[in-house]
Amino acid sequence: MISRLTTPWWALRIALGAMAFLAGLDKFFNLLADWPAYLSPLAAYLPLSSSSLMHIVGVVEAVVGLAILTGYTTLGGYVAAVWLVAIAVNLVTTGRYFDVAVRDVVLAVAAFTLAKLTEAGAGASAGATLVDATAAGRPGRNAA
Repeated sequence: MISRLTTPWWALRIALGAMAFLAGLDKFFNLLADWPAYLSPLAAYLPLSSSSLMHIVGVVEAVVGLAILTGYTTLGGYVAAVWLVAIAVNLVTTGRYFDVAVRDVVLAVAAFTLAKLTEAGAGASAGATLVDATAAGRPGRNAA
């Protein structure tokens, strides 16, 4: 049964890891979105500019994405799940972007699922990377 979960596990791992990493990286370039526009009005009480806050957010997201992609999948999945719920709460406090908040909650569920699947033994062994898994192949399968 667990072996049948390997493909969806890899799909979640690559998609969530790449999404977090690329979104984090874009906090420095604002190519995908005008990120400061998504900040809660409550952020005005912080002793940081919106740009500085987005850079900190970007570093956290990039690190979480790399954690998921490089084999710290359980930890990265749980951190991503909590982080995405926090982002959804932030979006709700803006009074706008409710659709994006709902999407982020669904992504949080996907990140949580990735962490639980990893704990259950689906996917690659602990610390394995995409290169390790593809180089190892699938012993016992016919080449057909």
